[in-house]
Amino acid sequence: MQKEIMVAGFGGQGVLFAGQIIAYAAMDVGKEVTWIPSYGPEMRGGTANCTVVIADEEIGSPLVKNPPLAVALNLPSFDKCEESMASGGTLIVNQSMVDREAKRGDINVILVPCNEIAEEIGNKKLLNMVAVGALLTVLGEVTLKDVEKALEAHLPARHKHLLPSNFEALRRGSEAAQKLSV
Repeated sequence: MQKEIMVAGFGGQGVLFAGQIIAYAAMDVGKEVTWIPSYGPEMRGGTANCTVVIADEEIGSPLVKNPPLAVALNLPSFDKCEESMASGGTLIVNQSMVDREAKRGDINVILVPCNEIAEEIGNKKLLNMVAVGALLTVLGEVTLKDVEKALEAHLPARHKHLLPSNFEALRRGSEAAQKLSV
């Protein structure tokens, strides 16, 4: 088994952390993992993305060209991910930042209002965890509990007080995606 994931959005939306926490969760349950961030001057405001590869065996190449799974947190990322995804793949889209339907009919698109859910929880920075929760509905290699454990283990001490709201964001994102994909 090898699963490739792309997470993309504006710098500052927690794109890299979203990918990193998925990678940590997979690593903590014994999977082989790569995580490659892509950022630069776009780190605050432009587009940023990362790729995660999860496998049962050693990973031959960490490069991801046509991912079967992707998360797009804004419209430019939606355009990029939709174009590059593997046929039959699933794209989680932050509906709060995307104002159009998918053009491709050969991929599954799950629209989740990540910004609104994060604001309901009380912290707009949690939109990335809402999206991760939604992704977990189609990513069988790690569970919601695995990601919660990864957050507990890898979140810096200064942010530990945010664990309950992160857990709620994950749960709410998962619930929204399950409702929308039925």
